Parts: sequence; C-alpha cells; structure tokens
Amino acid sequence: MKTLPPGLKAHLESATTTLCWCWKLTAADGRTLGFTDHDEAITFEGQTYEAASGLTPSEMHTSLGLAVDNMDVSGALSSAALTESDLAAGVYDNAGVELYRVNWASPLQRVLMRVGNLGEVSRSSLGFSAEIRGLAHQLAQPAGRLFQFACDADVGDERCGVDLSAPRFSTEGRVEEVLDKRRFTTSGLGGFDDGWFARGRLSFESGENAGLAMEVKVHRQTEEGVRLELWRPMPRAVLTGDRFRMTAGCDKQFATCCGKFFNTLNFRGHPHMPGNDFAVSYPNSDDGINDGGSLVT
Repeated sequence: MKTLPPGLKAHLESATTTLCWCWKLTAADGRTLGFTDHDEAITFEGQTYEAASGLTPSEMHTSLGLAVDNMDVSGALSSAALTESDLAAGVYDNAGVELYRVNWASPLQRVLMRVGNLGEVSRSSLGFSAEIRGLAHQLAQPAGRLFQFACDADVGDERCGVDLSAPRFSTEGRVEEVLDKRRFTTSGLGGFDDGWFARGRLSFESGENAGLAMEVKVHRQTEEGVRLELWRPMPRAVLTGDRFRMTAGCDKQFATCCGKFFNTLNFRGHPHMPGNDFAVSYPNSDDGINDGGSLVT
C-alpha cells in the first residue's frame, strides 16, 4: 500500500490534477538520467528530469507473493543523453529504475510508484521500448556455486588469481583490415599461437568503440595477418587504425588451467567428480560378480 504525502492526497481529491510521470535511470557506473512525460523539465532531490523522452508507460500491475511485476515503457530517442548506440553497447543493462508520480506544479508532492531494473530493450534509430522488472526478479537469478567439471570463476578475477596484465596473457594490437563489425585482420599478435586469445576479452582503446569490450570467438593466423572474430558485432563501426588491448581466454577446463595458466591450485571446478558413467557402471569380476551382474561360480 502506498502512503501519500498530505499535499498530494489533497491534490488527488481535487477536481483538477496536474500529474506526470518521472523516471530515474541509474547505470552500473553510477551515471543517472532523468526523464518525464511533462512538457517542461522537472527537478527534485538534485535530479533534473528532462522533458525529452516522449515517455509512454503501460499499465502497472502489482500482485501478492513473489511473482515478478513488470511494466513496459516506450519513448522517443530525442534526448542527447540517451542514444541508440549506448543502449546497443549495454551501458544501461540491468540499470536501476525509479518511477515517480509527480505533481508537476509542486514537485514536492510526489510518490515513488515502482523500483526495479531495466530488462529487455527493443530499440531503433528513433525510439525504444523497455521492460521494467520488479525487484522480485532478482530472486529468480542463479546464486551460489555449481558442482561441475568446468571452473566457475572468470579468468583473471579474484577467485581465479591469474594476472592478465602479464606479457604472456596480454597484448596490444591494431586493426588493419575490416570485414564487418565482428571480423577484422590485425597486427601486433604474431607472437601468439592460434586460439590463444579465443574466449578472451578485447577492449578498444581508440576509435568509435573506445572504452567498449567484447569477447573473442576466433583467433587464428592467416596469410593476410591475424584474423579475429568477435562473438557479437560491436555497437559502433570498427575502423582501420583502431587500437585495442586483448587478454588471453580460458575454456574453464582443468587441463587448460594447468597447462596454459599454471594455476592448478586455484581451479574452481571439480575435475575428479564421478560422472554418470560411474553411476551406471557394473561391478567388475574382481568383486565376485561378472559383467552381467550374476554371481561367479
């Protein structure tokens, strides 16, 4: 149940209301943006809500229990602060969202209607449609560790412990020939074996994608040079001369951890765990039982 400020309650009970929607977007890096469907900007609590989004929210549903309450918001990309390329680059993935109902004539009269996270976003060059998920959606996310053969750490993180800044696991390169936003030929990687950087991370240091990163799918030597293919296209154009830094990848297998990274003690998988073959195997004849399961006489 929402508790309304006295001023807002009296305003809602009046014959004429001056209400609008305001929503605040908080990205993972701490950047905040504010938008409103009112025709003028509104400011409260130090945040300015731009009248530039053409915001249109769907119906809002709230249910009992732990069901996830979702709503959709559609708008026009008319704000210089919120661009199609930023949405494509994942800048606002899972961003925090606060949705307010505000009396635009007196912004002190407002109520927080919903807190959640930005979910699936459909976008075009002129507009977008975003799903706002309630906080209960976090309860549906996997938590804890899995008992499995493969390592569940990310290479280079605190649990892994590998120093990816070492020359053996890191290098700089330059784009020489561009096929598309995923595939290009590079220089600076000639001293590494094929596949050394597969599943690694490529971070652009110059060009239109500066500051963005993507996982490497293919790394191989060709007659033209070292060919790289990314798992997904970069959100902006890749150009000849773009500089990048790349770190070695890991397939999370025990043999790779031992032979490539010399990190056996920090392997976070269970390579010696009995599998399905062990569970369905037959006792052998040394135990007095033959392969068919009958006693040896």
